[in-house]
Amino acid sequence: MSQIQTPSASSPSQWCADLQVKLMAALDAAWAMAEKSDDPAVIARARDKARLCGQMAAEARKVVALRPPPKPDKPLNRPAAATAPLIAAAEREVEADKPPAAQAVAMRAALRKLKRR
Repeated sequence: MSQIQTPSASSPSQWCADLQVKLMAALDAAWAMAEKSDDPAVIARARDKARLCGQMAAEARKVVALRPPPKPDKPLNRPAAATAPLIAAAEREVEADKPPAAQAVAMRAALRKLKRR
């Protein structure tokens, strides 16, 4: 059974770069094989290998792009008192953007019928 190598946690971009180098070497070998031969089967096989190398390279880039960015080592040095007003203001904005609850709408309609609001 073959061993599967997974990208290391510390450098996924290095893993991708290493894979890209291997794929470029395979691509160069495929094109060299196609240039040396006039046989259509050999040229078709080289084109298939080149297409496969391109697809694998694209997939490797997608895998690296899916990884979340690394978290900062140090927490932000902001005192809680300085961020509390910002958090409260953001929560008020979120609450203002929300539509009223269904019960609140029904209650307001009932109060309007009674001419209290």
